[in-house]
Amino acid sequence: MRNSKPILLVEDDNVDVMTVQRALKDLNIKNQLVSTANGEEALEYLRINGNNKPSIILLDLNMPKMNGIEFLKIVKADEALKKIPVVVLTTSSQEQDIVESFKLSVAGYIVKPVDYAEFSEAIGIINQYWALSKLPSNGD
Repeated sequence: MRNSKPILLVEDDNVDVMTVQRALKDLNIKNQLVSTANGEEALEYLRINGNNKPSIILLDLNMPKMNGIEFLKIVKADEALKKIPVVVLTTSSQEQDIVESFKLSVAGYIVKPVDYAEFSEAIGIINQYWALSKLPSNGD
């Protein structure tokens, strides 16, 4: 990422969290990775005033307590949070999940590649895109 803001990963699978950590390290992406296990934890993190707002949110859809769609509905309705770009990174290729995610203004939807090289490449492409993209100020 072009800035030093953290990347928020909302993911309940520890193996996937470790895979994202490994890909960021392998790609020499220095942004801090903040990992939360579900939408509730992610909202809690985002609403703590002392926390630096993330440059991007990588969001799984299938999680306990509060799933990704429920999380998106809340975040995109919140004036303080709705400008943070959200990229869905999930195993679901269901058309209804894709349509619902884009209705809720996601910046992208990526089905997690099973192969690590392809997964790492996907993370690299996300990084390159957001490094080039001009974003509005998050007010912090």
